[in-house]
Amino acid sequence: MIKPTASGSPSSIAEADVSWKRTLWIMAIAQGLMMMAFTSSNTFLPLFIEELGVHDVKQINVWSGVIFSSGFLMSAIASPFWGSLADRKGRKLMVMRSMLAIALFTGLMGFSFTVWQLFAIRILQGVFSGFSGAATALLATQIPEERLGYALGWLASAAMVGSLFGPLAGGLLVDIVHNYRVLFFLTSGFALLAFAITALFIKKDSVAMNTGPAKQNLTLLQQFKSVRELTALRTMVPVLFLAQFAVMSIQPVNTLFVKELTGDSDYLGTAAGFAISVTGLAGLVASPFLGKQGDKLGYRRMLMICMTGAALFFLPQAFAPNIWVFIASRFGLGLFIGGILPTANALVAHLTPANQRGRVFGFTSSATFLGSFAGPLFGGLTSAAFGIRFMLASVCVIYLLNVIWVRFLVQDPPRSPHRPDEAAKDTL
Repeated sequence: MIKPTASGSPSSIAEADVSWKRTLWIMAIAQGLMMMAFTSSNTFLPLFIEELGVHDVKQINVWSGVIFSSGFLMSAIASPFWGSLADRKGRKLMVMRSMLAIALFTGLMGFSFTVWQLFAIRILQGVFSGFSGAATALLATQIPEERLGYALGWLASAAMVGSLFGPLAGGLLVDIVHNYRVLFFLTSGFALLAFAITALFIKKDSVAMNTGPAKQNLTLLQQFKSVRELTALRTMVPVLFLAQFAVMSIQPVNTLFVKELTGDSDYLGTAAGFAISVTGLAGLVASPFLGKQGDKLGYRRMLMICMTGAALFFLPQAFAPNIWVFIASRFGLGLFIGGILPTANALVAHLTPANQRGRVFGFTSSATFLGSFAGPLFGGLTSAAFGIRFMLASVCVIYLLNVIWVRFLVQDPPRSPHRPDEAAKDTL
């Protein structure tokens, strides 16, 4: 880890300071490109499924949901394995491997001729990706610990930028090329560009530190047993699962709720897209600030603040009388959820031995992927049974339960020997 000490010369300290910021910038760009590659197909996926021979609207919706969620489920299953391999073989290597896998399988989707082939390729993409955990573990070993919240905040912002512009890029390319298959080839280029940037500009991390249990060839069950005593894994996995579960729950019913608020508007698609986008835009602005505040105030405290704020802004969505109250509430929600993952991941890093961070981030990534898989299922089923407003109120309760869990079961990491206000002085 890059960690200037008090005994270092001014030039070496300045050089180390530039080095970790350079690493952060490069990984942020790579993260944005990877999210664009992963999300750009979402815009035209239902249309491509129709081109593959599925014409019934209900069947198109079912296949879209299954194919979209299957990637998250398989990533959840495979992430611990890739995390363990990162500890043994190197985090940069695993980041580059996942980039190539996403590029390869995104391109292969363009060769699908049946919906079953598309489904199978999406599953393989989920199995071999594992990018998020590897990227977080890489940063956690190359960024000074007292600045982890700040760095992970920027990484989260980059992911949000990619998530926002990915579907837009996909939609624009559809209108320009008018060929869904070519689009898969083009969007895989985002991942290849991220691979090239990482290969050229990110220095190789050392695996010499990975001694002891992390270096052994263990089965997944043995890996879980070896880290289950770690506070980070035992207490933070439920936090990350529920946080992602809650925020993803509205995905399948967002457009339906906007339609309920606006009626049969000619701009229903625009209004629904804007309601989702404002959350991402708010998170984009807030994530670096909230991450930096976590470095100063403490990650556990900041995590509770963010989840409480998210709960408070989910509640008015449940009672929104019109689209404007709903959109304003979504914007307020984004200001708080933008800080949840950066502060939670920084907390995990501080509670985990350096030689096991890849493995632990593999398990925590599984938790977020499972949340991404289960959240939309909960949102759709609960809305069908009790209504969308009831579902939104339920999400508010889930966040509050998460706050209680953190308050009583998650411990603060040891205080950094560096002054707590140092991170506040950082600018990129």
